[in-house]
Amino acid sequence: MPQASFQGLRVLALENRRANEIARLIETYGGAPTVTPAMREVPLASNQEALLFAAALLRGELDLVIFLTGAGIRTLMNSVETQYDREEFLAALRQVKVAARGPKPSSVLKEFQIPITATAPEPCTWRELMESIESAVGKDMRGMRIAVQEYGAPNPELLAELEERGASVMRVPVYQWALPEDVAQLRETVHDIVERRVDVVLFMSAVQIVHLCQIAEQMRCLDSLYAGLRATVVLSIGPSTSDELRRRGLEPDMEPSHPKMGFLVNEAAQCAAELLAAKRAEHGLIKMPKTGNVIARAVQNFVHEAAPALLRKTKKETTDIEFLHAIGSRMADADPFHAVLEQIVDFVSTLFSCDSCFIYVLEQDRLVLRASKNPHADVVDHLGLRLGQGITGWVGQHREPVVIPANALKDPRFKTFKNLPEDLFEAFLSVPILCRGKLVGVINVQHRQPYYHTPREVQTISTIGFLVGGEIEMARLESEKNSLSEQLETRKLVERAKGILQRDLGLTEEQAYKTMQKESRQRRKSMRDISEAVILSEELRRDQPARKA
Repeated sequence: MPQASFQGLRVLALENRRANEIARLIETYGGAPTVTPAMREVPLASNQEALLFAAALLRGELDLVIFLTGAGIRTLMNSVETQYDREEFLAALRQVKVAARGPKPSSVLKEFQIPITATAPEPCTWRELMESIESAVGKDMRGMRIAVQEYGAPNPELLAELEERGASVMRVPVYQWALPEDVAQLRETVHDIVERRVDVVLFMSAVQIVHLCQIAEQMRCLDSLYAGLRATVVLSIGPSTSDELRRRGLEPDMEPSHPKMGFLVNEAAQCAAELLAAKRAEHGLIKMPKTGNVIARAVQNFVHEAAPALLRKTKKETTDIEFLHAIGSRMADADPFHAVLEQIVDFVSTLFSCDSCFIYVLEQDRLVLRASKNPHADVVDHLGLRLGQGITGWVGQHREPVVIPANALKDPRFKTFKNLPEDLFEAFLSVPILCRGKLVGVINVQHRQPYYHTPREVQTISTIGFLVGGEIEMARLESEKNSLSEQLETRKLVERAKGILQRDLGLTEEQAYKTMQKESRQRRKSMRDISEAVILSEELRRDQPARKA
């Protein structure tokens, strides 16, 4: 699968906290980044609301506390500690139900050892948060006293939903968002969008949109800004940001599969060039020849209408047909077990341009490493994991993929091994190999540098797991069958050789077997080789009298 690339497009990000990180990401994916801060975090003039919240919590007057941001929790703690004992406050917080809007506040709460009753799943909007809270406490919240830690601006939809269910709500603002102190760069950004000097815009929060439009309104060019955005690829980090765009009559061109910066940039790089061509053609921004003849009109119609759709269709069909043909051709071959695995490793490595590919095969209750892209003669066919051990064992046990774009080594499930440099690789993708609902093995794909797998990539390698599961299982069974046949044949040869030694040397069965074992060790030959040598010697002796006669 080709690497994602912006192909030199001019990409604008309105980011402040992680400006350097997103600029590097955009450059990594072949874009020309412009990062303009659209907001800044400022403390509230008074921390009175935080202190009132702490007092109510210590008096036991709250039933549920909802935390919306990790940074907000830390700021709240700093405010509370100006008047109350830290440990007493944390002890009181552990006595009430706590809800968190996603992984960031959850991480801070775990750091403070605060039990979490409800956590919003992705995309972590107020809707998912409400569903999670309802699952924990029920839809009827009459009489409940709920505190909501806010972030920058109130969330009126969340507050309204809580109050509609009968809850008494206490707002706890801890900081707010304001325009940058110097808005000159933001004003220049508005000009760039209006003048079509930007190809792609990444919006990471609703506040970024509000502030950009606020500056455009001050410049008396809000409508021109909207027109410029409609001819630009507009990408949104998630539902809340998309809702703000739609309120202004702007439809986002894409949301990432996960509301995270890395996923947004990676998935934007995959589709931005094609989206931009289609939008610019739609708005008449591609220079066309004069339409005074039939050929010129045909070219214009093709660029405006047929080309984008045809490009998408052809690209998808070609990729899918090649993919299915390659898998099918491998399934049609009756290759030995290890040859099958090596073909799959080669196919996956080519498709994903990865730095490492492992295939583990389930044998009894262990996953045994049977194939590797990189040479590992010391561990292939020797390294084994129990189900549930390491990320690979977790995937095998739960039969679910695991996608880690960076810092895979820090995942609590990760297990390291000696002499495996792949343990230091950043990105890790692991999917189960299944056959008729049963686990056959696990495919691991790794990249040295951070790599954000798209949903299509995860789906593709999962599909490979489904398709090759039967092939691997058949090859494994054939290998086991051949191994059993060979063992049976070896046993017959050993029994025959023992009988010859017993007869010729007057040995017991046990003595004959030990004699053969000793020869096997000393000569470094297998028991089969020793047995065949004994039988051959016997046959030669029998042939000698016949030849003399």
